[in-house]
Amino acid sequence: MIAIDTNILLRYLLDDDNAQSKLAADLILGDTTVLVTDVVLAETIWTLKGKRYNADKEAIIKVVHSLFEEPNVVFESRQTIWRAVNDFKNAKSVKSGGKRKETDFPDALIINKARYVASEAATEFEGVYTFDVAAQQIPGTKKP
Repeated sequence: MIAIDTNILLRYLLDDDNAQSKLAADLILGDTTVLVTDVVLAETIWTLKGKRYNADKEAIIKVVHSLFEEPNVVFESRQTIWRAVNDFKNAKSVKSGGKRKETDFPDALIINKARYVASEAATEFEGVYTFDVAAQQIPGTKKP
């Protein structure tokens, strides 16, 4: 198994630099299992949603689904990522500060990772506290 950093994953997904994108594809499509950590996935999504790439919710979901289809790609917890995608997909936008705000994928991942860690530690998950009103739409969050 190897692990990749965010810049490798981005070059692979965006195919925007001939030399680096080819090297990234060789790693991801090679014969070795490739770990995409939660941090790398969250940074990738954050970058894709940013001003430069401006990916919308549907595009983000498509990217994560495409990674699930890669035979060599594994995640820290596949089920946690899957649940985070579903929470992200199903979250409704809310009004905050006079404008509409949607839950971010990293927020959904934080909540689902916390639930996973509590389960692995055989302890009751009491929730993730957040001031983010959009994130509060995901089950398992609480207002402070």
